[in-house]
Amino acid sequence: MVGIVLVSHSRKIVEGIYELASQMTGGKVSIGIAGGTQDGRLGTDATKIMEEIKKVDEGEGVVVLVDIGSAVMSAQMALELLGKEYEGKVKIADAPLVEGAIAASVEASIGSDFNKVLSVAEESKKLNKL
Repeated sequence: MVGIVLVSHSRKIVEGIYELASQMTGGKVSIGIAGGTQDGRLGTDATKIMEEIKKVDEGEGVVVLVDIGSAVMSAQMALELLGKEYEGKVKIADAPLVEGAIAASVEASIGSDFNKVLSVAEESKKLNKL
């Protein structure tokens, strides 16, 4: 199954999205969270992101969803730290964090492949709410 990693500057944000996605998928999907810094402040940590990717990797790929600015840079750094072993198996989705996380998690829960999970996450940015 495809794994999901949620990255935010806030631990509370990723915990809330994790809770929502887990409930919507019946806990079927491996979802990692990397929010805030080690000392509890706002920020992102490339090492924590890398650890979460490794934790949720079940061999079918990992989709990473990020919130803003430096979360992207930290996620990119995490991919570099992972090295060639993970090349092509982990991608950062160009998607909104909440909608993308829910869409990706639901898609992963029905057994879709890596490319489909990534695509569904990225398509979520086109959804109209009203």
